[in-house]
Amino acid sequence: MNPSDDSSNGAWRPRVTVACVVAEGDRYLMVEEEVNGRLAYNQPAGHLDDNESLHHAAVRETREETGWTVELTHLIGVHQWRSSEHGEVIVRFTFAARPLHHDPQQPLDTGVRRALWLTHGEIAGLGERLRSPMVLMSIEDWLAGQRLPLSIVGNLMPDGGLS
Repeated sequence: MNPSDDSSNGAWRPRVTVACVVAEGDRYLMVEEEVNGRLAYNQPAGHLDDNESLHHAAVRETREETGWTVELTHLIGVHQWRSSEHGEVIVRFTFAARPLHHDPQQPLDTGVRRALWLTHGEIAGLGERLRSPMVLMSIEDWLAGQRLPLSIVGNLMPDGGLS
């Protein structure tokens, strides 16, 4: 069964993902990962888990993929894209975050080779090695000053708390 399908009621759903643009000076936190036998570069990113807020997912994915604890500062944007990797539609919520603490002992997610800091020019030079066009688009949106309040994606979670 396609994970974006719910054949029990015939509903189709896109994959919801989160990502963080973490900037420090002129460098951005990136992830080098193995995807289908090739090296690809992405921001720290991943899927929203059931019963998880978008905010929590973005912070969790960044920690799991890079060892960095971050603080979200803004929503950069929401992008929709059909993945050339698996053909499914991705809806990606991209946040801006500032780095707080790095834990070099944090085991990285399966497939992640390393976290690294790259400049905009170095990222743009990766071309087809970027995991998706949303990687560079997100950084360029951030550089253009696109910053929305985090409250724009506030969610009421099952415990009734606003995250």
